[in-house]
Amino acid sequence: MSALVISLLVLSAPAVALAAYVVHASRQQKYSRLPLNLVGRVASVERTLEPEGFVLIEGELWRARARGGEAVVRGGLNVRVVGAGGCVLLVEPLERARPSSRNEGAAFLEESGAASSVARELL
Repeated sequence: MSALVISLLVLSAPAVALAAYVVHASRQQKYSRLPLNLVGRVASVERTLEPEGFVLIEGELWRARARGGEAVVRGGLNVRVVGAGGCVLLVEPLERARPSSRNEGAAFLEESGAASSVARELL
């Protein structure tokens, strides 16, 4: 009887480990075949952006980088998404003035390497 229990445990352990790995990996990665439609949305700072941290958009936590490399502290401050590169968002504080021209905004996104097709279309 004990040999049967031990055999069952030995055979089921890899399946349980695989299931735990799949659950953990799926919660750590954002995956979508659709382009990010987050440009222009407002987010709250969850971890200080110095220059990289985390923001919360519609209940999802996203890695973000502050535009210009400046630190943006947590504490009720909201930011606007101005671009995206992979799953990292480029954000700026809401108090900051928008670029004076569309060309200036497009030039910044191209220089920073964080321009997405959605951001280019908006500019």
